[in-house]
Amino acid sequence: MLVNAVKDAYRGLLLWDRRRIAAAVAAAAGSAVVIGLAAVLIPNSLFARDIPPVWWDYPVWILTAVLLGVLIATYVRSPRGEGGSSSRDSASVGGSSGHDSATEGRSGGQEAASERRTGVLGGVGGVLGWFAVGCPVCNKIALLALGYTGALTYFAPLQPVLAVASVVLLLVAVIIRLKGQYSCPLPSLERSVRS
Repeated sequence: MLVNAVKDAYRGLLLWDRRRIAAAVAAAAGSAVVIGLAAVLIPNSLFARDIPPVWWDYPVWILTAVLLGVLIATYVRSPRGEGGSSSRDSASVGGSSGHDSATEGRSGGQEAASERRTGVLGGVGGVLGWFAVGCPVCNKIALLALGYTGALTYFAPLQPVLAVASVVLLLVAVIIRLKGQYSCPLPSLERSVRS
């Protein structure tokens, strides 16, 4: 099941046009700059870091930025729909799409729920990535909740766990979004009757 989901996600990625690729590059670069400046992985005069970065901060930062870029680009609509013309386009031209409006309404609701779910996964993954690569004592939330010594004692050892959780959540969100771009299952008759 996981292997098939990854294969479908890869196939969805192969369907991307230049517009989505450009959006992914721009979003990844923007994410890298925002997280890098705030975590002082990019030296700057706006923010200060009391504890120097550890070796794994840089790969996690870049991986988080790339996954955020890909995830954000999955929300960019193709000018003509996925893979050319969509079934709604052919129905509006006079062709038969094979779906009634009730089925399209339900699948649209499922699509919206999936977008919300992957948006939450991506948002939580991005925030966890920022917490993971940030300075443990520069984080005002950890500093207020635990104090300076508590942030070093309790929060700093949790940062690698936050990094793994961030990457996993972002990867799951990206796979779900890309898989949906390649294979979008129609609601079964059993689910339609139950709804």
